[in-house]
Amino acid sequence: MEITAKRFNWQLPIYGALGAAIVLAPKTIFGNDIGTFLLSGIVAALVTITLLVFAIRAIRRQILSALAMLATFCILSWFLFKISDDVRSAGRWLFKSKTYKAEVLAQPSIDGQLKHVEWDGWGFAGSGDTVVYLVFDPNDSLATATKSHASGKFNGIPCEVFKVHRLEKYWYSVLFYTDTAWDHC
Repeated sequence: MEITAKRFNWQLPIYGALGAAIVLAPKTIFGNDIGTFLLSGIVAALVTITLLVFAIRAIRRQILSALAMLATFCILSWFLFKISDDVRSAGRWLFKSKTYKAEVLAQPSIDGQLKHVEWDGWGFAGSGDTVVYLVFDPNDSLATATKSHASGKFNGIPCEVFKVHRLEKYWYSVLFYTDTAWDHC
């Protein structure tokens, strides 16, 4: 049997990209809880098996296309995993910011503390809970923390925080360290 060189098949790398998007969609949409983790694992296994079947079927005719598909899947999965929390926050902010703003602004002022509500959270049995708060900062003092990617203690927030992300002027998501919440450091 003679192996003939055929043109590069762009369909296979596109399948790899589509597979990566499918695998990371639950995490991006539903967050980081244990159910999403398990669902993503099951989806990842099914997509990986499907892509391997495509690769094996194409390996003789289109080895470069098959390898490109697998590489695209791996690289894009890693990239989407890295940005999935930011994409989730941006999407929620885009579609629900009015509701969240009203909820935060309705909170009573507590001397020295910024107004806030719980924005997101996740946790696993035995590893603790992680909480993200939506914070209204009328002085925009958290802007410096977002530019420098600083973690630590900030005015108006009672505990040290891991990450501050700016959603728009005066509005921030603030990621606390695991097992830390606004009311208990």
